[in-house]
Amino acid sequence: MCDHLFVVTGGPGSGKSSLIEALGRRGVQSMPEAGRAIIRDQVQIGGTALPWDDRSAFAQLMLGWELRSHHEAAAMPGPVVMDRGVPDVVGYLTLCGLPVPDYVETAARLFAYNKRVFLAPFWSEIFTQDAERKQDRQEAEATCKVMADTYARLGYELIELPFLDIEARADFVMRHLRL
Repeated sequence: MCDHLFVVTGGPGSGKSSLIEALGRRGVQSMPEAGRAIIRDQVQIGGTALPWDDRSAFAQLMLGWELRSHHEAAAMPGPVVMDRGVPDVVGYLTLCGLPVPDYVETAARLFAYNKRVFLAPFWSEIFTQDAERKQDRQEAEATCKVMADTYARLGYELIELPFLDIEARADFVMRHLRL
């Protein structure tokens, strides 16, 4: 386990990336989200490992990204905030109704993070869709629930982010990082 790695998870459009950017402005190191980068790359190359085309292949690319991010962040001085983690791949496969291979479950247990995980709940006031975020409100809410269930099942303590402006949310996280 890497106690200095803190995951922010939840559904799409819940303010995770904006929060991590705000923390970065305060000097907190971070690792970026896999999903958007994979989507951009796959669209650019004409690939099919996309959540609306081949969800299994998309999950495989996410797993590789999250493992690399974990290795890279583990070597950094802490704290490091992760925009999602390896357990998110388990959650994604579960959400999609796809089987979770044993090796993915093993990866989620072996590549651990600080036991305190920040959960960004669905927030209708800030939820938007775009070219890379095509999920509707129902899928966004379901994603948040499955991520919460997945992390809890793996033994993590969920800390729900409050519905506050970005700087107040960053203050909230900073207090928890100092514990």
